Amino acid sequence: MSRFYNIFYAGIVASLLSGVGCSQGIGSTEEHPPNIVIIFADDLGYGDLGVYGHPTIQTPRLDEMASEGMKFTQFYAAASVCTPSRAALLTGRLPVRSGMAGDRRVLFPDSELGIPADEVTIAEALKEQGYATAAIGKWHLGHRPEYLPTQNGFDTYFGIPYSNDMDRVATGTREQLFGNPEYQSFNVPLMRDNDIIERPADQRTITKRYTEEAVSFIRAHREEPFFVYLAHNLPHVPLFRSEAFEGVSKRGLYGDVITEIDWSVGQIMDALEENSLAENTLVFFTSDNGPWLAYDTHGGSAGLLRGGKGMTWEGGMREPAIAWWPGTIMPGLVTEAITTTMDLFPTAVEMAGIEPPSDRIIDGRSLVSLLKSNGTEAVHQSFFYYRRAELYAVRNGSWKAHFITEWAYSGENERTQHDPPLLFNLDEDPSEKYDVAADNPDTVAQLRDLFDTHKAEVEIRPSQLEARISDE
Repeated sequence: MSRFYNIFYAGIVASLLSGVGCSQGIGSTEEHPPNIVIIFADDLGYGDLGVYGHPTIQTPRLDEMASEGMKFTQFYAAASVCTPSRAALLTGRLPVRSGMAGDRRVLFPDSELGIPADEVTIAEALKEQGYATAAIGKWHLGHRPEYLPTQNGFDTYFGIPYSNDMDRVATGTREQLFGNPEYQSFNVPLMRDNDIIERPADQRTITKRYTEEAVSFIRAHREEPFFVYLAHNLPHVPLFRSEAFEGVSKRGLYGDVITEIDWSVGQIMDALEENSLAENTLVFFTSDNGPWLAYDTHGGSAGLLRGGKGMTWEGGMREPAIAWWPGTIMPGLVTEAITTTMDLFPTAVEMAGIEPPSDRIIDGRSLVSLLKSNGTEAVHQSFFYYRRAELYAVRNGSWKAHFITEWAYSGENERTQHDPPLLFNLDEDPSEKYDVAADNPDTVAQLRDLFDTHKAEVEIRPSQLEARISDE
């Protein structure tokens, strides 16, 4: 396969290879179900990658991944903030069904609860077929022992249990805390399985260490099926990068961070190829929600999409997404299929040759057929946009109706209900600039029926986010 690097990038790779290491490939001695690697960025915007049009952030490995695989242009996270988005990916279900949505929006260090034990994660499902499973990076589904990855189907865990800006111990202005951050300002624990091994986590090297962990796991389990869930805690603020990536991007610190994540993706791909595993492994890259616009240049860009993190505008929930599976996915495909992080659960179980749980509603649909096709196959006709545990908008085909809007992190924080709803044709107007409700009353009526029907059918589980650890 072709490999391309810019001159500066080749130097970065050379300087870091000593940490991650190289090996001569030793392939699997027997056939087994495909391996699955999900790489999940944090607060990455739709417009933050070179292959999605950013003019100065260079992402040669992700660009290459797209040229050798499938790029998604209408792929959605199930929520516009961390905790519910992660729950949806791992369970294939709307976060309101699992109780991982609510007024508090995400779990905090003082949260008492986490993902319910009766929810089935991708890792738990794959264990039935003998998969080795690893969670690496940000968890954010409960930090108490009973909610950690090792209690949810993962053999091993290496990462931080919640967002990297939590457990803040320093005070100061936003610029002082986030403009040139000190990792000691955030007393975030780094964990190995159920134990804290470093506190505060040295976030300057955390992307590199996550990458080393993933590569080591792949090599150690190359002769059996494996599932790696690599959830970077960046580019969520505060921003950190390894020394080798300082000043490499014209986009500044944020661009340096993305460049290192891009390098990390390349290390995963290289490890799979070196161990003759690439053709039996699906690698899927995406993000949990859109860019955190409140942090100016320390936040990302949604490109041509409107809004960002915390919002149900497209920029808050439509994400960059790339699938790579050499020999299965036709190189260079671009799909416009409406797809979502919830599709990764049924995709994984189909790849493993098992059936999804029959005792609950799975909102996702398998992408296996799409990945093996020319990219034109339909997956979802509709998509539902939740904020907290409340339905705000609905999409059906080209049309999207906003019944409620809330512009977070700006001077427009008001929650506004719309009657009639705002209506946009996303094929013609992906930036949601032109409300055409007045010209399309029949479409408005159809989307209102879909909105009302969905609300009536969905059983909302009581939120697990509101309960806090007692101070007593």
